[in-house]
Amino acid sequence: MRGGLAVSSGAMFTGTAVFDLLLPGDSRSLKAKRSYVRPIVAALRRFEVSAAEVGALDLHGRAQLAVAVVAAETAHVREVLDSCERLVAGRPEVELLSVRRRLYGADDD
Repeated sequence: MRGGLAVSSGAMFTGTAVFDLLLPGDSRSLKAKRSYVRPIVAALRRFEVSAAEVGALDLHGRAQLAVAVVAAETAHVREVLDSCERLVAGRPEVELLSVRRRLYGADDD
């Protein structure tokens, strides 16, 4: 007990996913690109993840979005990342080209 609070030694797991997207042909300006990226990022955040555009910032027809999640169980991390991937893959206005996922546990450096 520390400061009157019980200290738990529970495990913590984090997971990340990076989505590489092909945007429609009319996204030839940063303003048009944002009009596609912003709603997807907002929808991802409904899963209580951190989400942001992280790559291909200078390319008008491409975007890289990333999400990160923290949970006490690996199964929950995987469920959330699966849900995020389904959401992005199901967006008719973009094409999901690839997904890179990583899972980190307490023993990872």
